[in-house]
Amino acid sequence: MEYKDYYDILGVDKNASQDEMKRAYRKLAKKYHPDANPNNKSAEEKFKSINEAYEVLGDEEKRKKYDQFGSGYDFQNGADFDPSQYGFGGFGTHRSGNGDYSDFFDMIFGNSGFNMGDQFGGFSKRGGCGGCSSRKMGQDVESEIHITLEEGYEGIQKKLSSRKGNDTKTISVKIPAGILQDKKIKIAKHGRDGGDLYLKVKFKSHKDFTLDGVNLNTTIDLTPWEAALGTEVIVKTLTGKIKVKIPAGIQTDGKIKIGKKGYKDMKGNIGDLYIRVRIINPSVFKEEERELYERLKEISNFNPRA
Repeated sequence: MEYKDYYDILGVDKNASQDEMKRAYRKLAKKYHPDANPNNKSAEEKFKSINEAYEVLGDEEKRKKYDQFGSGYDFQNGADFDPSQYGFGGFGTHRSGNGDYSDFFDMIFGNSGFNMGDQFGGFSKRGGCGGCSSRKMGQDVESEIHITLEEGYEGIQKKLSSRKGNDTKTISVKIPAGILQDKKIKIAKHGRDGGDLYLKVKFKSHKDFTLDGVNLNTTIDLTPWEAALGTEVIVKTLTGKIKVKIPAGIQTDGKIKIGKKGYKDMKGNIGDLYIRVRIINPSVFKEEERELYERLKEISNFNPRA
């Protein structure tokens, strides 16, 4: 039988933390997953080995038993050994029945009749690993969910449907008020094979606003005379419309800041609203308007190119 060095398979140190173990597993599982390697037998076998390694090292109890087994004998990864020479009598007649894992895994964690407690002490006196299951680890899946700024600001309950074969599954997802762009929402056990689903929030393009952190940006169009003389305009916000005073002489790309009228995040931080000015000339003039412009041209000394 071939000895399996699960640490080597995941590419981690024997003193690695559980978080480091999980990161290594996710990286390798993504790389060798069958969906990313269609009709690749080598990648499929590698994927099975990675799952088996994490099944053991990702579980503190299994990892402890595996470490004690490895410290009891001077095995090297890939080395062959005869289980019967180490007290593993009767192996092969009491398999756990999980074809996803190797004989080596079943020898230690399946119902092989071998008592880990008899060999190393400190474990259940029942055979195998005291009733532990050899379940297959699921894979986490990441996707995107697209919402409007208003939905993010106020919070909303969304229903999502996924189709697998002829089956359609619908789940309800709560979008908390104040969620920000690229934040992830975890949906437990809705990934692949019982893993978790992570939904990354993306905001749809908005006709009035762009979001910068918790600040909002918007644009208003002014006529030349409104910009020159000053005026009042009605501006939209996420909570309704407000009246804004435009100072005389404002220029194109000039900005007006309205405090605390931006986006409110989950921590209660409220951004500001920045209004950008764009000066627009009429494309078609009435005769009287043209005459006024001609008169202004004659009497004005203003020259922006001087």
